Amino acid sequence: MNEKKYNHITVFCASSARIDKVYNDAAYRLGTLLAHHDIACVCGAGNCGLMRSVADGCLDNNGSVIGVIPRFMVDNGWCHSQLTQTIVTEDMHERKETMNHLADAIIALPGGCGTLEELLEIITWRQLGIFDKPIVVLNTNGYYNHLLAMLQHCIDEQFMKESHASLWIVANTPEEAIEQLLNHDITIKIESKY
Repeated sequence: MNEKKYNHITVFCASSARIDKVYNDAAYRLGTLLAHHDIACVCGAGNCGLMRSVADGCLDNNGSVIGVIPRFMVDNGWCHSQLTQTIVTEDMHERKETMNHLADAIIALPGGCGTLEELLEIITWRQLGIFDKPIVVLNTNGYYNHLLAMLQHCIDEQFMKESHASLWIVANTPEEAIEQLLNHDITIKIESKY
């Protein structure tokens, strides 16, 4: 394998605790893989749901986790207390900007509105040339099938260019996500949306 070195991978994911075990298991495995590859996990610092699972997978395997969380979430007791480093921001916008700035790549696990918003924003940033790092959509259990179909519909209806399907990579397992990242050419030239 022709490995590239990533120092930090930002993980977007859910904080919901009411989800199927298959999602938590995949998140934990991703955290484990990040630790094994000596890649720090950057996440939203939540103490439940997939945020906790990916952080715990990394920490339990002697990895490093940098959590980025707004002050109001800390005040509400939603912050994971065992992270390697916690960065407290003033608001959600600063949180996302910090997580994206720290990222050498992005992996989006399943999630709700917040995760979808983070994923679509970073895809937009890449489309506009603001962000030039790889984005992996981790399609655990086919979770993102409908979103991926919608993005293809955007292309079919010419709201996006055909080449923009290369803005993201799809992986079905954490192992595939890491393998694709370590072998992915991040120098892909993105065609302007205009």
